[in-house]
Amino acid sequence: MTQITLIPGDGIGPEITEAVKSIFSAANVPVTWEEENAGQTTFDSIGELIPASLITSLKKNRVALKGPITTPVGKGFKSINVQLRQMFDLYSNVRPAKTTKGVNTRFENVDLVLFRENTEGLYSGLEVVDERLQIVDSISRVTRTGCEKIIRAAFEYADKHGRKKVTAVHKANILKSVGAMFLSIASEIAKEFPHIQYDDKIIDNMCMQLVAKPEQFDVVVTTNLFGDILSDLCAGLVGGLGVVAGANIGKEMAIFEAVHGSAPDIAGKGIANPTALLRSAIMMLHHIDLKDEANRIEAALETILGNKEECTGDLGGRASTMEFAQNIIAKL
Repeated sequence: MTQITLIPGDGIGPEITEAVKSIFSAANVPVTWEEENAGQTTFDSIGELIPASLITSLKKNRVALKGPITTPVGKGFKSINVQLRQMFDLYSNVRPAKTTKGVNTRFENVDLVLFRENTEGLYSGLEVVDERLQIVDSISRVTRTGCEKIIRAAFEYADKHGRKKVTAVHKANILKSVGAMFLSIASEIAKEFPHIQYDDKIIDNMCMQLVAKPEQFDVVVTTNLFGDILSDLCAGLVGGLGVVAGANIGKEMAIFEAVHGSAPDIAGKGIANPTALLRSAIMMLHHIDLKDEANRIEAALETILGNKEECTGDLGGRASTMEFAQNIIAKL
């Protein structure tokens, strides 16, 4: 048995978490859950956004599944997601985007994986405030080490999964020093993988290309802010944040998460779609080498997604959160 830290989160988090737990139980997945929470609900109950017990659990188990978390807005709190990524050097944010039969989109044959550097850039938290002049400087710190780690992760993933191309995304025409370093490192690492095609795109052109011909891309790697924007754009190509997986991976730890919000407006109504968290959990199973269980659950999910009537309302069906889970269980 593998013990996993489970973070239900806020809003709809506990509901979609229960759905995933029920599917894992029915599929006899050999994992046990150590439940710890974080976020607004935790802050309201114990006065802490990230309890020490959660940190202890993460350090012990090194793998976690996380529902959507709410960071209180306008109160000076740093994003919980950013804190966890920086605390455990989860430098690689991995976001697959693949067309799914039954999920209506404007595009067909999209199958790409985005690698976003997860710990530095404009998300480093380095800000200088001049109250007298009313000026705020946000410093984008990019390191050679950070670039090397995320670019190598992208190429190694492509190599391991039989992907044919890696595209580096940048803004070297304006951000010349950062762009030059990122591209030079990408070119160096690409030479180690001669069987993988390598190219690069300027970020604004990349956005246009993605909404014009997304099927041309395979593995995409970029810095933090660009990756944050592109990952949601790519999710939009295949049905939205409610159907895509997400993972934050470092050398020593991995946290798999639903990347959508906590949706407090529908919390407690039993209508939330658990697909994003379930797909993240499937990624987690591959990560811990439970591939048979992952493939079995994924096949059942794909079957249900192909039949709208058995899906939740956002996908065109009438099923509740737990009915959707039961429909998947019936296909196992």
